[in-house]
Amino acid sequence: MQHRNPLTKGNTGKKFITIGEVMLRLTPPNYEKIRMATNFEASYGGSEANIALALANLGVDSTFFSVVPGNSLGKSAVRWLRSNDVHCTPVILSTPEQTPTHRLGTYYLETGYGIRASKVTYDRKHSAITEFDFSTVNVEELLAGYDWLHLSGITPALGPGCAAFILECLKVAKEKGLTVSFDGNFRSALWTWDEARDFCTQCLPYVDVLFGIEPYHLWRDEEDPSKGDYKDGVPLQPSYEQQDEIFQAFIARYPNLKCIARHVRYAHSGSENSLKAFMWYEGHTFESKLFTFNILDRVGGGDAFASGLIYAMMHDYKAMDMVNFAVASSVIKHTIHGDANITDDVDTIRNLMNMNYDIKR
Repeated sequence: MQHRNPLTKGNTGKKFITIGEVMLRLTPPNYEKIRMATNFEASYGGSEANIALALANLGVDSTFFSVVPGNSLGKSAVRWLRSNDVHCTPVILSTPEQTPTHRLGTYYLETGYGIRASKVTYDRKHSAITEFDFSTVNVEELLAGYDWLHLSGITPALGPGCAAFILECLKVAKEKGLTVSFDGNFRSALWTWDEARDFCTQCLPYVDVLFGIEPYHLWRDEEDPSKGDYKDGVPLQPSYEQQDEIFQAFIARYPNLKCIARHVRYAHSGSENSLKAFMWYEGHTFESKLFTFNILDRVGGGDAFASGLIYAMMHDYKAMDMVNFAVASSVIKHTIHGDANITDDVDTIRNLMNMNYDIKR
């Protein structure tokens, strides 16, 4: 019997797939620090898994591919995804022969409070996805029948095998006519800034929807990098004009890009932030509303932004609604414990998008 998401009734019919690592997340309760903790709250997460889960909750036919060890931890991670209507049929439950260390990646989160920022500690080296031989995977078959592929710069940072596999997926998806979205998602614990820029820049010719403007080389002169990058000197909170100039430089270099979006964060404290976003789409740069909010759990906010924009594009929202829906999705995630935006009511996001905070009865 084919697995079916009951929420997709009456939806667009488009099929989404993403590829990445799912990890065990361990968090001390009540904003405690790790050194103070006597117990941890266990959940699962990972950028691509978060996006698959968020879209599935909104009714999108959503599939996740990964490699996890065929033990209780790996099976539990898959069960978590399936419980949120994510298709996991392609997921590989590896054997000790395939992945000798046979472990699920783990990360620890100290949740920030007030002036104290959140802190992540990774324990993911030699996880199953990093040891698996991806030459055994038929990418043509893996991507057959899908309309949209989402990838990030996290998975290729895990090792050479993962990097080669992600690049192959990009190329095959482009050949098959899938819409491809990509989020650079730089992780300094996994590779250097230059390594990330070198690899992620290779991905740009195959991308339709780009999240973020880093880590990529965008040289003013391809023949002479000493003349600098277009993004040099641009602040973390750019003006509309500054952001528009960067978007235009990307489009001039990579005309295959159909949309570029990035959210901008203003951190007033570890517990209060503001968010807005810029998006280039159909020849114009759009700026969203600014949302200010208190934070329950910040991890996964960028993934919620990406899933919100993907959902809005799949449902043919108008440009301003697209970018505002994406930011509202991220803001809602900050009020939810765990990595993923488990919001199964689109109207909840649309009400926030319209800055309507009234109780719904």
